[in-house]
Amino acid sequence: MKIGDKVRFLSETGGGIVAGFQGKNIVLVEDEDGFQIPVRVNDVVVIDTDDYDVKPVAPAAKTKNIDEDYDPADRPITFHAEPEERKGGDVLSVYLAFVPINSKEISSAKFETYLVNDSNYYVYYTYMSAEGTSWRLRSIGEIEPNTKLFIEEFDHDLLNELERVTVQLISYKRDKNFLIKPAVDAQIRIDAVKFYKLHTFQENDFFEQPALIYTVIENDTPVRPLVIDAKKLKQEMARKASVDVKRPVVQQARKRGKDEPVVVDLHADELLDTTAGMSASDILNHQLEVFRKTMEQYKGKQGVKIIFIHGKGEGVLRHAIVHELNYRYKNCPYQDASFQEYGYGATQVTIK
Repeated sequence: MKIGDKVRFLSETGGGIVAGFQGKNIVLVEDEDGFQIPVRVNDVVVIDTDDYDVKPVAPAAKTKNIDEDYDPADRPITFHAEPEERKGGDVLSVYLAFVPINSKEISSAKFETYLVNDSNYYVYYTYMSAEGTSWRLRSIGEIEPNTKLFIEEFDHDLLNELERVTVQLISYKRDKNFLIKPAVDAQIRIDAVKFYKLHTFQENDFFEQPALIYTVIENDTPVRPLVIDAKKLKQEMARKASVDVKRPVVQQARKRGKDEPVVVDLHADELLDTTAGMSASDILNHQLEVFRKTMEQYKGKQGVKIIFIHGKGEGVLRHAIVHELNYRYKNCPYQDASFQEYGYGATQVTIK
């Protein structure tokens, strides 16, 4: 570039003739009105035409070398369809589901945990497990309407962590009006024994394979209400304690086959609708009363085997049962029940 060359500006329209230089980087461009405009040397280009009104052209973008094996189908899918609502889905129904990965080997299988949202609402959830008197968060997130969400995978070794879990829910819809639903806080006791029995995993509407499903809320009714009338529950407890004591024994005796053992689940929530208002001592006495009545019912039936499911826990109930057997029923031998069928926390008694 030299004095007298015709140039045009790169960053804007216009140009002129080079009239001189200021240092190495500045060129003086004289326009048609005789004004000299200082411009950086890199911002002008020499031209052969007098038309300075040519619009600046951006430099061509460098093109990428496209691999010949590139397949457009490999591009990630960014489109996300809006969830469809279904008829009858405006009542809130959410379930906690456990699915065995290999149901043919149930005693050693791993399991998957899912939350199933069977409603037209989005659901924000927390899933927690009890650790003594405190809680540990296992999962948190959002479930879309009418879908199921994978939570975690676990094996039998972690069952003790899942004896008591809580699911909390807040439901809503997006971009539309909806009826507000109360927040849900449901505590559920998970029976570890069921994870050793294939028949407890049932056919269902949500999975292609059998699953063990606990209700969190169904048709807007939580599995356990948040607000409890303590007085009413205490009265109901007193009534249940007096009339329902034999219920588990009668049901199990009616269902068992000729050579099958009598199975009695002594967990408190199997014997009673609720333990509200009862102390630990009250619950233990109620469980032992069911144990004694069962033994009295079958004491004359020699050879009958009775499985008492008492749970692992701290072993208080098991020690109480062993004490009863050693002092009240000395002639009846006992042993740990089959681990493969009942897991930890069950005692087998044989009537003699």
